[in-house]
Amino acid sequence: MQYRQLGRSGLLVSAFTLGTMTFGGKGAFAKTGNTDVKGASRQIDQCLDAGINMFDTADIYSSGESEIILGQALKGRTKEALVTTKARFRTDDGPNGEGSSRYHLIAACEASLKRLGRDHIDLYYLHEWDGITPLDETLEALDTLTKAGKIRYAGVSNFSGWHLMKALSIAEQNRLIAPVAQQIHYTLQAREAEYELLPIAVDKSIGVQVWSPLAGGLLSGKYRRNKPMPEGRQLENWGEPPVHDKEKLFDIVEVLVAVGEELGVSAAQVALAWTMHRPAITSVVIGARTDEQLADNLKAASLTLSEDQIKRLDEASKPPLLYPYWHQASTAAARLSPADRLLLAPFTEKP
Repeated sequence: MQYRQLGRSGLLVSAFTLGTMTFGGKGAFAKTGNTDVKGASRQIDQCLDAGINMFDTADIYSSGESEIILGQALKGRTKEALVTTKARFRTDDGPNGEGSSRYHLIAACEASLKRLGRDHIDLYYLHEWDGITPLDETLEALDTLTKAGKIRYAGVSNFSGWHLMKALSIAEQNRLIAPVAQQIHYTLQAREAEYELLPIAVDKSIGVQVWSPLAGGLLSGKYRRNKPMPEGRQLENWGEPPVHDKEKLFDIVEVLVAVGEELGVSAAQVALAWTMHRPAITSVVIGARTDEQLADNLKAASLTLSEDQIKRLDEASKPPLLYPYWHQASTAAARLSPADRLLLAPFTEKP
């Protein structure tokens, strides 16, 4: 297992993080899994044996049950286990039961600590943008929680590029706690983060955790052109991530399956290995309904793809250049920074 520096911090985290959305199985999260404490303990043992030192949850996963199960399963295990959780979404019925206000964040953090059975959270994420609460108020709340020893580091999740840059700017201006990481969606099927979020990560030294790296199962090899669709979720009403181009998805999956056959591994392992080694990526959040799925995913940590295999995957999934990037590619190629080249290099480098 590789260990990578989390953004500008001195914290070293494993290249894979165990995601615990499958823990609990309550409410809207029942469809993702229903792992109990016994099952969670087995999966955590698998992860610790593989070298994983970070475990991710959120206060809304199964209405807090995921945090409870994770806390119980980690109890007495190891001091090296790092826990990330998140707050922002609705957890109470009242008018202040959601958002990133000082009121909600401090209450949410204290509730998460109680459920986890811990005295601190290693990495605390704003789970989503809140366009109503002033960012200085949000960052002051994170600053308060840090100084009180309740969180070690702060991050953001599902922010746009300008949201993240605004947060970094306000933190610098007011000498407040600044995000050291962002948790984002980024896969072969959805590479939009390359437009802004990953270049910002390179330029500002922001750590990157990737959620749902198999796109909710789209990249597992189960969804293929001219093959029967699995029971359950269908491509026509897929929510996270939306499927805008079925044919392109099928093209990507065919390359994943082909590369997997060449290496004797699953398509899922190939997708995880590709994501794990992309520029700016710190850690990839993996999760599984079963121990067998988790064992297969963990094998991707040691999987090496050839330059040719990476090139084929890149070509099948390459995002189109939006404005102003196509203009920059044609007129600014001689003066691009490393952050610029993350997106533009394939369009500007001569073969």
